[in-house]
Amino acid sequence: MNLVDLFKYLRVVDVADAMDGIGYFDIGLMDPEVRPLWLGMRFWGPAVTLRCVPSNRPMWKLDTTEDIVADHARWYAKYPNPVNLREQITPGCVVVTDTGGARETGYWGSNNAMGLITAGAAGIVTDGQCRDTYELALQKTPICSRGRGRTIIPGRIMEIEANVPVGCGGVRVDPGDIVGCDDDGVIVVPQDVAQEVAVHARAVLLADMRGRRSLYERLGIPMDDTVDIEAVESYYAELDE
Repeated sequence: MNLVDLFKYLRVVDVADAMDGIGYFDIGLMDPEVRPLWLGMRFWGPAVTLRCVPSNRPMWKLDTTEDIVADHARWYAKYPNPVNLREQITPGCVVVTDTGGARETGYWGSNNAMGLITAGAAGIVTDGQCRDTYELALQKTPICSRGRGRTIIPGRIMEIEANVPVGCGGVRVDPGDIVGCDDDGVIVVPQDVAQEVAVHARAVLLADMRGRRSLYERLGIPMDDTVDIEAVESYYAELDE
């Protein structure tokens, strides 16, 4: 069993309640401005981190249409990227990007973000911006960001290192910490307490499901996945064996 399996059905709020319960008050919840780009997004996974900083180096004027289309290639030819993020990706990981306070930059877009998901990542979280947001939502690319950025990388932001402790959305994130999101936002669970948190959060979730299911029955509301107690209990019973 992987640690992240314990979080499959859990909501961000269940995990936040559990972290409060073990004394981790106001720890783990990212700034509410860092949130899913589209409704219905949900993922959990161990963190792979990327630290970036403002480049403080301007992009030079490009002379031809060909150069403008290839602006990233021109930039990285002059300032090679020290990080090969693809080599860090593990199946089901969540890429957490610390932008170092860089100004508006659409670091993640519909192309490179989809590339990471295709490589095996479960989601992307950034305290900066993403761009091509219509395509990201259309593709259902799982990405959480602080906002929408229109500008490109060259001359604005540079990668420094990967898989080191970073700060994102006001939260420390270490490689391997469990990171999750849903419509309520993003939360980070330190790896050393993740199993304990998941056990308590499961109980919180099931208690809430029972209460809501009782109300569904009283009001004659058709049952849905959010009150399917049997599915959740069966899943965790198998994990506990």
